[in-house]
Amino acid sequence: MKIDEFDYELPATAIAQRPAEPRDSSRLLVADEPLVDTSFAKLPDYLREGDLLVLNDTRVRAARLIGTRPGGGRVELLMLRPHGPEWEALARPARKLRTGMQLHFEGVSAEVVGIAGAGRVRVRLNTTEPEATIAAAGSVPYPPYIIDGPADSEKYQTVYARTVGSAAAPTAGLHFTPELLARIGARGVRLGTISLEIGLDTFRPITVETIDEHVMHTERFDIPEATAAAIAETRADGGRVVAVGTTSVRALESAADQTGAVQPGRSATGLFITPGYRPVVVDALLTNFHMPRSSLVVMVAALLPAWRPAYEHAIEAGYRFLSFGDAMLIPQVR
Repeated sequence: MKIDEFDYELPATAIAQRPAEPRDSSRLLVADEPLVDTSFAKLPDYLREGDLLVLNDTRVRAARLIGTRPGGGRVELLMLRPHGPEWEALARPARKLRTGMQLHFEGVSAEVVGIAGAGRVRVRLNTTEPEATIAAAGSVPYPPYIIDGPADSEKYQTVYARTVGSAAAPTAGLHFTPELLARIGARGVRLGTISLEIGLDTFRPITVETIDEHVMHTERFDIPEATAAAIAETRADGGRVVAVGTTSVRALESAADQTGAVQPGRSATGLFITPGYRPVVVDALLTNFHMPRSSLVVMVAALLPAWRPAYEHAIEAGYRFLSFGDAMLIPQVR
């Protein structure tokens, strides 16, 4: 299939720059027949007793470091993931960095130990506690389409964020409040968590002509034994596994064996869900509205064949798109 089939016109005015306040006052489009316009606060009305809501509890790393390079010029690093004592990072301006160069940031220095191309470098931080040092010296990065984001970066974390490791937020979860989660639990809906480290590639549009040519990025995930057990119990009792976000879908589907049973533990996934894919774990999906020509829109199209009328309705009805935008519930994935 050509990537043009997953394109649509997204007006700049539809890209949300700030989150809704309170979080659950955002809008919710229920992709049923017919489409239903409602608010996220009413999500419990569309869940059933015995369902299992699976949340990605990853926390966005304060990974944006701004400092100086030799000679005093500005340098910016976006710390992506550790590789032993070294870190993979996106650098700006990468073209001015050289192996062996010392970079200086607030409270820490870093040595450039490798140049990978496409703006990526490897650095070694001068610290024995890199996560704590990055947290102290860095700031949370917003997606490139957020021009005027909130001053409080906690707005870009879910209320249940726990495991530091992502370069971006699991945005479908940004709508939840502790009170809403309590109301969902009171309806007999169980909650389970997974952790998937979201990389920057999630924002990038597909640049090849057909989706078959696209090489999907790899992301690491961890599924607790309690979540795997809850999925098995939910399916045995006839409930739905409702994935909160595309990241939860990738993790759960990647961890399933040939019988559809989810295996707990740590792993990595390069799963690219495209039209024709049949989910073996996930029954329903809660997600935001995604960038044209992205792997996320391709996934939505695989799980909701009528995705285009839903997106067209959302644009015409004034829904807010992308990370700080509104949400869509697909009550039964195809």
